[in-house]
Amino acid sequence: MTATPRINKKRGPPRTFRAFSNPNYRLLWPANLLSYMARWMQMFALGWFVLVRTDSPWLVVMVGFAGTAPMLLLGLFGGYLADSFPRQRLFVFTQLACLGAAMGMTVLLASGAADYRYAYLMALVLGGAWALDMPSRRSAIHDLLGAAGVTNGLALDTMGMSASRMLGPALAGVIISVWDFQGVYVAVTVCYLVEVALLARFQVRGVQRDSGPSNFLTNLLVGVRYVRGNPTLRAVVMVTITMNLVLFPYMHLVPVVAREVLNTGAVLAGVLQGASGFGALVGAAFVASATNIRNHGRIYIAGSILSLVTLLVFAVSRWYALSLPALVVLGFGTAGFSTMQATLIMLVAEREMRGKALGVVTIAIGTGPLGTLSLAAITTAVSAPFALGLNAIAGTVALLVIGLTMRSLARPTVESEGAGRTAPQ
Repeated sequence: MTATPRINKKRGPPRTFRAFSNPNYRLLWPANLLSYMARWMQMFALGWFVLVRTDSPWLVVMVGFAGTAPMLLLGLFGGYLADSFPRQRLFVFTQLACLGAAMGMTVLLASGAADYRYAYLMALVLGGAWALDMPSRRSAIHDLLGAAGVTNGLALDTMGMSASRMLGPALAGVIISVWDFQGVYVAVTVCYLVEVALLARFQVRGVQRDSGPSNFLTNLLVGVRYVRGNPTLRAVVMVTITMNLVLFPYMHLVPVVAREVLNTGAVLAGVLQGASGFGALVGAAFVASATNIRNHGRIYIAGSILSLVTLLVFAVSRWYALSLPALVVLGFGTAGFSTMQATLIMLVAEREMRGKALGVVTIAIGTGPLGTLSLAAITTAVSAPFALGLNAIAGTVALLVIGLTMRSLARPTVESEGAGRTAPQ
């Protein structure tokens, strides 16, 4: 009896990781991961550094303010660059600036000359780089994978961001306890060096300039008008503003809550800070594994509401064993928010308007510093748990109103005719 010959079929990557079949995505993903890791390590370390030096919750929260304020000032300019400047050059330029700043901070810490005020300068550099290149990083994923692969690519990128949010603060806390703050900046410097080496090999299709106005300010106004005229994009911006005003500023208070409410040290505080990253990693993995998602808007707003409800649990908790899982679930909710935020922009906006729309969203993210100031003021006047609880309740109510009044988020996503013209590379 003759055996049936086996046919060897070339198998691609598993469905969850199908974006990695693109060689340039395989360079961009680890480069983004290292950038995110360096950012989260620094934001925790800088906050803890200021807390140890000053014992002032207000000054700790101001580190977060300095790290997000550039979004408000530079967000639309970042969107303009996404439509008019070669992406690879922009990535290398911003990360070289971060590398130089990290090396300078390493020297200052090692010599004992670093004052807590330097933390704000470092946070400003990080925020500026984030504002300038984030729209281009997200646009590059669509350029590489096309409309059919953008949801998976963005979900995998969110997984990397979530993993860094989980590991970065925890690793920084361990390094601080073993080697002090300069050890964190040695690790951060290594992250940037490897990232720049990866970006030097990265290639993406050249930017196709649209036929619209070339004046920068005119371009910005065109982007704002475009978003305002599209119900889905307008709803995305409203949810983004709400989340950045009342949810994400909580991260800057985690070191304060950990030390003053839960009575922990740097290591457990770092684990607590990274707990939401673990939840976001699991949530992003669910999205990456899914196929034929049609109701992006429902996932977007449901995840946002879930994260605010669990923020309320974190606010009222006085036990580490409850606070830790609360932040894990909070992170799971933010995965739905962050993944679908970018995906909705990519699918709904026309290709020539995508960078401008992302710039408007970056401006919406830039409202976070206003929420940070409000949170700091309430914390100083009352307490950190009260401020977090108030934000959670206000944000949940606001999102319910947005979901009920902006019905475009509840409908299946309709892709723009010009959104998917870029073929995978």
